[in-house]
Amino acid sequence: MKSTTILVVDDERRYRELLEMNLTRRGYRVVQAADGLTALNQVELEAPDLVMLDLMLPDMDGYEVCRRIREYSGVPVIMLTAKAEPAEKVRGLAVGADDYVTKPFSAEEVLARVEAVLRRSEAGRLDPGGADFGALHIDYGQHQVTVSGREIDLTAGEYRLLETLARNAGRVVVQDELLRRVWGEGFAGETALLQTAIRRLRSKIEDDPAVPRYVLTKRGVGYSFART
Repeated sequence: MKSTTILVVDDERRYRELLEMNLTRRGYRVVQAADGLTALNQVELEAPDLVMLDLMLPDMDGYEVCRRIREYSGVPVIMLTAKAEPAEKVRGLAVGADDYVTKPFSAEEVLARVEAVLRRSEAGRLDPGGADFGALHIDYGQHQVTVSGREIDLTAGEYRLLETLARNAGRVVVQDELLRRVWGEGFAGETALLQTAIRRLRSKIEDDPAVPRYVLTKRGVGYSFART
């Protein structure tokens, strides 16, 4: 059986070795990279199941590395950063990151977030099929979205947000439930993050984002997805 491979990207050796020690104890296979270019090469060579990506790297920042990864791969990405401001989280999630771990971190927190992200990724792979909502089609197996036959380019977070709403079409999903399902535990109350993601999603799938047809707002409660 193939081991789950995790790519750890950090310019500080002590963080790479600390993460490798804790992850290998849990049974994961770990490969390392100390800069962005090496990380991009490792993603192609190793095809990891998850990338743990430091924000501050010597050649390019983690946002740029994540953006480049998302040009050809849907591998889950967890950002490692000392910056915990909401704006930084929004920026990282906008370029396709799946979660954040703030330094300094505990081994228990890292392992819990790794396992949660891998579970969400595996659930997506094991749940094929699709759904049609008027001109909008979602292929759950391929993580592909089209509107009137035109493929829509979504980040990993935007896709999970759309899928979560679509699988609950016709009912209101409260804000904290959406945050937990899409980004994981620890994001309760991050309404600015959710609102930004909703705006970006509407701008991509709606004919008129100001008058949405698919993603509807229940003011003060949450969001719902129209059945047709």
